Amino acid sequence: EAKYKQHVDELYAAEEYKQKGLEVIKSHFDYIRSYTKDLFTLFEEKVVLAQGELISTAMVNYYLQECGVKSVLLPALEYMRTDKNAEPDPVYIKDKLQAQLDLYPDAEIYITQGFICRNAYGEIDNLQRGGSDYTASLVGAAIHASEIQIWTDIDGMHNNAPVRQLHFEEAAELAYFGAKILHPTCIQPAKYANIPVRLLNTMDPHAPGTLISNDTEKGKIKAVAAKGNITAIKIKSSRMLLAHGFLRKVFEIFESYQTSIDMICTSEVGVSVSVDNTKHLNEILDDLKKYGTVTVDKDMCIICVVGDLEWENVGFEAKALDAMRDIPVRMISFGGSNYNISFLIRECDKKVALQSLSDMLFNGK
Repeated sequence: EAKYKQHVDELYAAEEYKQKGLEVIKSHFDYIRSYTKDLFTLFEEKVVLAQGELISTAMVNYYLQECGVKSVLLPALEYMRTDKNAEPDPVYIKDKLQAQLDLYPDAEIYITQGFICRNAYGEIDNLQRGGSDYTASLVGAAIHASEIQIWTDIDGMHNNAPVRQLHFEEAAELAYFGAKILHPTCIQPAKYANIPVRLLNTMDPHAPGTLISNDTEKGKIKAVAAKGNITAIKIKSSRMLLAHGFLRKVFEIFESYQTSIDMICTSEVGVSVSVDNTKHLNEILDDLKKYGTVTVDKDMCIICVVGDLEWENVGFEAKALDAMRDIPVRMISFGGSNYNISFLIRECDKKVALQSLSDMLFNGK
């Protein structure tokens, strides 16, 4: 509370707005204090979590008004709702948000809270993933925005130069590989509504940023990324030969331990998979041994080449393979997506592989 009050003095010049800011802070903290008198459950925790968004948006709204901007605060709890499966309810969001916007036709700027919502039972809840980016995407889709902008303190993806344009699928591939980029689920509503998302950098506000859309830059490789701490598992079995149901049994073992598979390669007598979650590795291996001989390679990493990699684009896979010619490759995945080629290699070869791919694909060496 003291921290918020300190910002009141820094934020507002007029006494009237300082008073308004202090009143907002006091009312919310009084509300939080009221929870100390009773049972504290997960429901109350979510209510407390929502208060930061509610205070900060109210303070910013007052600041803009003091600056002479016609701004309006639209309470997210009035329109942002999830259904019984904890998924956003797009029809409800669209209808209720439009009703809110219709109340203020002359506003220049609308401010709302990110991340918070109500659930199907009317309780204060949150969107569980992606936070405010997810809210921005849902709002943009609901109002058919021409563009959704997301400001962050990192500047998209870098190789030697920042990547200025990505397809939604390319962004999804890079997000999995830990690139400081939007989580794919955050921007799904924008993807389906065909609304481009522009990722901009608060530290460099004049930079053009990265535009993520449904457009593909034909014949262009965008980036190379890596993900470490990967474990490779190979199951060899003579019983697999012409046996139907073998892959299903293998996948069911991973499913039963809630372990997702990253890469997969199969042959007539075996299957190789890679995982990044080793929490239940020993149990998984014990179960797999019922179906064949199991070998494990730890300390591996996946190197991913992202871009327009339709199979008709002759030469890209050859270039990537040529760059990897001096590096032992455990698995290759190509064709699962039109936007990536993945190589599974040893962690100790990662640096050399990234450099070699960069030289071959971006620097023309």
